[in-house]
Amino acid sequence: MRAARIVECGREPVVGEKEPPAAGADHELVDVLAAPITPLDLLCATGTSYFGRPATPYVPGVQGVGRAGGRVAWFPTAAGMAPGDGSMAERVAVPAADLVPLPEGADPVQVAALGLSAVAAHMALTWRGELAPGEQVIVLGAGGVVGQAAVQLARIAGARRVIAGARSAEAQERARAAGADAVVALDTDDVDVLAARFTEAADGPVDLVIDPLYGAPAAAAARALCEHGRLVNLGGSADERSPIDSSTLRSRSLRLLGYTNNSLTREQRAAAVTTVAEHAARGALRVAHEAVPLSDAGAAWLRQAEGKTDGRIVLTP
Repeated sequence: MRAARIVECGREPVVGEKEPPAAGADHELVDVLAAPITPLDLLCATGTSYFGRPATPYVPGVQGVGRAGGRVAWFPTAAGMAPGDGSMAERVAVPAADLVPLPEGADPVQVAALGLSAVAAHMALTWRGELAPGEQVIVLGAGGVVGQAAVQLARIAGARRVIAGARSAEAQERARAAGADAVVALDTDDVDVLAARFTEAADGPVDLVIDPLYGAPAAAAARALCEHGRLVNLGGSADERSPIDSSTLRSRSLRLLGYTNNSLTREQRAAAVTTVAEHAARGALRVAHEAVPLSDAGAAWLRQAEGKTDGRIVLTP
């Protein structure tokens, strides 16, 4: 079978022939239909992640969509985080308990593009953020996959107003396309300037901030929160530190919450994937993405890593 393999950490994958996997105990063979190139894949392949340096060669791909036993299903893998191969191949062996059947009409490529990024957005809004109908939400990094999904999922959950924050003009346009009521440019690290922009864009105090950025944008968005408002942090792509004032936290009794998909049980993850896939199947949830043949994995990997794409690249064997 053909597969993309990381031969050397820090380099793009090389596509070639590989022995197909065998189905071990409690595993099923999955014919891969779609395998996204995610930030976690890129990080693990550098050999510098907190999971440690992966043994090479290995097939990357921490998630995908494929056909197993006559059904189309989403699946996760531990590729790059633990020994074993991932989704960027024509076939992969997956624990049967991890397979999540997709609803009728769900597009495998779209679901793969959404994947765990949309799961994070959904669970950060609902499970951690406790979003209630009629509340107002700020979504930072709204041009990325997590952000685009969060804008749409907030609306689906009943938010009355969604304010998006995004840096580049292209990211701001993706946030508008996702349905944000207002878009704030994150083109400065001046917290006072950003806070004023969020206040102006909001219709009164904000209830919830979804934050995959941290840094100055998080500090600014926190100032727009109402009393007992919540900020859920999913990442630090802007900065690992944030100048959130103690007075901002204390004066409104704010809640600063962390989120990671790694905290989910298998059952929680499966339920969230099902929810995401159902919204996608009925056309209520989609993110910018690009389907690329598996044979072009090396070049696609570099474009995703360098941000030279309009959305999530999904490999199609």
